[in-house]
Amino acid sequence: MPDSKLKLLPFADISSYTEGFNIVSVQWGYDGLAYVLLINKVPERIQHMFVQTKLNESYTYKVLIISDQQVKEVVIRRQHFHYHYVQPLQEHLLLVGARCTYYGKDQFDLNAKVCDMKGTTIREFLLGDGIQSVQVTERGTIWTSYFDEGIFGNYGWNEPIGANGLLAWDAYGHVIYKNTVADIYDCYALNVVNEQEVWFYYYSDFRLGCVSGEVGSEQINVTFANPQLSGSSGFCTDGYHFLFDAGYGKHGTFVLKKMQKPGSLTKGTKISLRNEKNRPFQQPWQDLRQDRLLLGEGNLLYQITMEEMLAVIG
Repeated sequence: MPDSKLKLLPFADISSYTEGFNIVSVQWGYDGLAYVLLINKVPERIQHMFVQTKLNESYTYKVLIISDQQVKEVVIRRQHFHYHYVQPLQEHLLLVGARCTYYGKDQFDLNAKVCDMKGTTIREFLLGDGIQSVQVTERGTIWTSYFDEGIFGNYGWNEPIGANGLLAWDAYGHVIYKNTVADIYDCYALNVVNEQEVWFYYYSDFRLGCVSGEVGSEQINVTFANPQLSGSSGFCTDGYHFLFDAGYGKHGTFVLKKMQKPGSLTKGTKISLRNEKNRPFQQPWQDLRQDRLLLGEGNLLYQITMEEMLAVIG
C-alpha cells in the first residue's frame, strides 16, 4: 500500500480562550464550523474508573464556534452535569453527556441540554447512556450512536435506550428512527452528511453502513460495504472516496479508499498527516464528518477536505 505524507497549516489558534479551561471535545457542525467544548476543571472519576454523571460542585463550560475568520464564545455557568459533546441545534446549542444513570422507575439523568447563545438553558431531555457520537443535521435531527455499555447496559440501565446502537431524534428528544438491520455491538464511527445520507461503522462485523432517505419517510434504505479495516474510530467521505482512521494500533494515521463498486472498497492509500513543523501530530483531538477532517493539537486547529487532499496526492 503506497504512503503519502501531507503537511497541514493551522487555521485557528484558540489559546486566548483556553486559559483556566480544559478541552473536552472538538467537533464539526453541519454548517462546516468547528465547535470546541471546554470545562473549567476536569471532573474526577468515581473510584478512578467510572465517569461521573451528576457533579457535586458547580462547573463552567465554554463553547467556541470557530470559522476561518472568527471565534464566537458562549459561556455556560453553574452546571452540575458532565457533558462531553456540543452541536449546533437550529438557532441553539446542544450539550450531551456520554453517560447517564438510571436510578429507578421514571428516575434517570437527562443528559441532553439545549442552550441559547447566551448560555441559558432552554430544555433538557434523555438521549440514553453510553453515547459514542452525537451529530445534528441542519433541520435539527439528532443522531446518536452508542458504544457497548450503552447497548448492553450499565449505570443501572437494564433496558438501555441505545440497545439498537444507532438512533435519530427530533429536536425535543423524541425518537424518530431506530436501527433494526445492523447487529451493532459497538458503533465505532458516525458520519451524518445531511438529512438523507448517514454513514456508520460498527463492531462486530466491522462493516460500513449507509442510511439513505429521510427519517420518518417510508423510503429509508440501508446498504452495507466491507471497508476491510478493524477498529477505525472515524471516517469522512464525498460519497466515493473514504478517508478512514487506520484502526487498531494505527490511530492517528489514515487510509484513503474508493468505493470501486457497491459494497466493496479498494485497499487504499496510507495517509500520514504532519503539522506545520512537518512533525506527526501527537495525540490530537480529531473529528471526521461530511467530506472533511478536523484536528486539534494543543491550542491549534487544522482542517483538510477530501477535495484538498485529492488535489495534493492525485
